[in-house]
Amino acid sequence: MADTITLQVTRYRPDIDDAPRLQDYEVPLREEWAVLDALNHIKDRIDGTLSFRWSCRMGICGSCGMTVDGDPALTCGTFLVDHAPGPVRVEPLANFPVVRDLVVDIGDFMRKLPTVRPWLVRDDEPAVDDVEFLQTPAQLDEYKQFSMCINCMLCYSACPVYGIEPDFLGPAAIALAQRYNLDSRDQGAHQRLDVLAGADGIWACTYVGECTTACPKGVDPAGAIQRYKLTAATRTLRSLLMPWARR
Repeated sequence: MADTITLQVTRYRPDIDDAPRLQDYEVPLREEWAVLDALNHIKDRIDGTLSFRWSCRMGICGSCGMTVDGDPALTCGTFLVDHAPGPVRVEPLANFPVVRDLVVDIGDFMRKLPTVRPWLVRDDEPAVDDVEFLQTPAQLDEYKQFSMCINCMLCYSACPVYGIEPDFLGPAAIALAQRYNLDSRDQGAHQRLDVLAGADGIWACTYVGECTTACPKGVDPAGAIQRYKLTAATRTLRSLLMPWARR
């Protein structure tokens, strides 16, 4: 095995550059090194002007999401040896404005997320010390998969619908909403219905499924969306046939 490997890294400063370009860097090829280790080596030893995000290095924070050889991935969990002999192309996540180099602006997601109310909603608001909401293991299992989202944005980068329809709520936001819809302690599903079942919500999804393929935590956003489509259709039919039953 070679001692080094080439990383082809996107360099782009929107305020100065006309277009992104790839710059080659030779880095050590070590069995234990992830792509993120190679980027940190470049930053520390070769070119301190390179910009990228990272935090935990443990696949938990979601900060280090980038496009590696054409696929959205967490660079802390993508190993150089799996891409040898190289070169390894490292680019920013697709479908987001580039701030600089490998850093993207996720402001669109952050603005959309509160619209689906991704928190426990209660009709009553008892004091914390006065009440305890117990759950069975089966009730926890209902939503646990969707609670594993780390907001890494890989699903948005992989989603062709979001790429052409920027008003689409997107996979992570809908999956997080479904996480609370399925929580036995939550009473806010009816408050999320109008947003989720709108034209830019679940019905914009064409079920390509790339979001689920890209997800590093097995959240299955595509499954969450399809499951909620059934819920929304059932509630719509119920409200038409039994208008007195609307909440």
